[in-house]
Amino acid sequence: MKRVFIYWLLFGFMFFMTGLRALQGEERRNSNYLTNRSPLIVKPYTELPLGAIKPSGWLEGQLKAMAANMTGHLDELYPEVLGPRNGWLGGDGDGWERGPYWLDGLLPLGYILNDKALIAKAKPWIEWTLNSQTSDGYFGPVPFKEEPEPEPGIQKSPRRDWWTKMVMMKVLMQYYSATGDKRVIDLLTNYFRYQLKELPNKPLGHWTFWGNRRGGDNLLVVYWLYNITGDEFLLELSEILFEQTYPWTENFLKGTLEEWNSYHCVNLAQGIKQPIIYYQEHPEGKYLEAVKKAFADIKRFHGQPQGMYGADEGLHGTRPTQGSELCTAVELMYSLENMIAITGDLQFADHLEKITFNALPAQTDDEFKTRQYFQSANQVLCKRGYNNFYENYPHSGTDRCFGLLTGYPCCTCNLHQGWPKFTQSLWYATADDGLAAIVYAPSKVRAKVADGVEVSFTEDTDYPFGEKIMFTFDGEKEVSFALELRVPSWCSNASICINGKTWKDNLTGGIVKIDRRWKPADEVELTLPMEVRISRWYEKSIAVERGPLVYALKIRDQWRKVENKDKYGEYYEIYAKDDWNYGIKEQNIENPLRGFKVIKKAEVPARPWRFENAPIEIKTDGKKIAHWVLYNNAAGPMPFSPQDLPDVPLEEITLIPYGCTTLRITEFPLVK
Repeated sequence: MKRVFIYWLLFGFMFFMTGLRALQGEERRNSNYLTNRSPLIVKPYTELPLGAIKPSGWLEGQLKAMAANMTGHLDELYPEVLGPRNGWLGGDGDGWERGPYWLDGLLPLGYILNDKALIAKAKPWIEWTLNSQTSDGYFGPVPFKEEPEPEPGIQKSPRRDWWTKMVMMKVLMQYYSATGDKRVIDLLTNYFRYQLKELPNKPLGHWTFWGNRRGGDNLLVVYWLYNITGDEFLLELSEILFEQTYPWTENFLKGTLEEWNSYHCVNLAQGIKQPIIYYQEHPEGKYLEAVKKAFADIKRFHGQPQGMYGADEGLHGTRPTQGSELCTAVELMYSLENMIAITGDLQFADHLEKITFNALPAQTDDEFKTRQYFQSANQVLCKRGYNNFYENYPHSGTDRCFGLLTGYPCCTCNLHQGWPKFTQSLWYATADDGLAAIVYAPSKVRAKVADGVEVSFTEDTDYPFGEKIMFTFDGEKEVSFALELRVPSWCSNASICINGKTWKDNLTGGIVKIDRRWKPADEVELTLPMEVRISRWYEKSIAVERGPLVYALKIRDQWRKVENKDKYGEYYEIYAKDDWNYGIKEQNIENPLRGFKVIKKAEVPARPWRFENAPIEIKTDGKKIAHWVLYNNAAGPMPFSPQDLPDVPLEEITLIPYGCTTLRITEFPLVK
């Protein structure tokens, strides 16, 4: 009897554990793609292999412009840093972050476009890196026996810095995703054993403080490798990395983001994902709470309407003339893309679209030949000279000018990851072996679903300018699986039609799951009606939004090339050809449907982010505020709202998408 009791006890325990694993979702890990293995939590969304998602429409045009210009030719444009002397090619030149930064965009762009020239350009860097590992596990540029003489504009040291390896590890992770080259696994395994041995004596902040602040990127790759190999020592390393990284969780919960200059702008953009990366191994609510609080505090104390924050190096408040660095935009995008996959939280998807469709296209020129170091929500002049930025003097006042090296060259090399990684985040595999379209743009995905059946969806859309998204299914046979679609938080009456018939309507923000048996040529049409919305910002100013787009005053501009001989090289100053000092009629925001007239072009142009191609305009009424003038090369202090201007005539003013502008007013005072 005692033996029977013990058997039943063991059976009951096994049944309990099976049920517990089921509750934790362990049985629902995606079976087709590399995803988290136990004890890491089940990810609701799993990244697809690099190249599985192909851009089309306007998005393909963006990526091809990158390939044809700065991204595809940066080694030719910037040879003193990215030429054969670079340390990541075995040379005695620049051996820090800029080479890996460039590859972090060049490599995914090449594989997404299947561009053999770009892939060939990245290949020598990859091969040198894979062959650089020493017997102790170190890889990367060979440290100097004696520190060399400094050369202007070249970062030769510190070559052992943990930080720059983190960028190259992200590159190698993508390379493995595209090729399956097992040398990547061997190199990273040996390197992480090296870290396990060395970090106790030379922690992440030993060489520079960047490694300490950005250790979440290192942790991300450790978990990725663990999912492939299952090596237990990687979980031991993960704890060391977490302990040695800046305590983002505790400081976010304390509310330290309120303080000006409390964080470096890019460190914050990268560090904000670290609590959620670690959450995968330690699923405690405080890590999610910390990140949610951080985003709320950023918006409250430093936020701007385009999804970014005032941080011209250090955090610097909510004034719409404060700068926002291009590196911050692309790194915050990457953080959001990772947080979406780990949590499935759609707040992060909404935020990702806000940055991608507003801030990102505004900070490069239309042809991807130049870029801007700092952008501002209210930006009416881009001229060399000092602005109210925290770190003006090291940048010699070129922060707002467009050029190859203006402001600081890190952005020249780091901007390239933005569009390719966004493309790679349009689609995910789900935990139940289905697919999910989480953010939207014209594309085509080919992926495995169910028990390994390969299928594809073509996504035809003019989004974010158009309201309709058409998904067309294709596959060799009928197959059952679930397709998940996101309804953004700003949309309150979305609808879905399947093969021309209404399936669901009046949908509000959230995930809609279409679980059915799919057959070739099935069509799903998602309609996301967009209405004009008003958001409140600095000094009671307002911004005009519609769908994921923010709108700004249409200001014609004049670009003047400056032949410059110092380290910033030639650059462009941009001057306004139109008046910019307008406020919007207060009465118009009380009923935006009546106060704002939306005018759409018949077709969305292939290059919609160009000023002259703006696919949508919004007309409204405004008055010129005569005393709102330039101050220190920027729009002067924001007039209080509302301005009572009874003798000033009303004028019709035109707004266009923020991403189509170079000069702009985005935060408007109100006028009576």
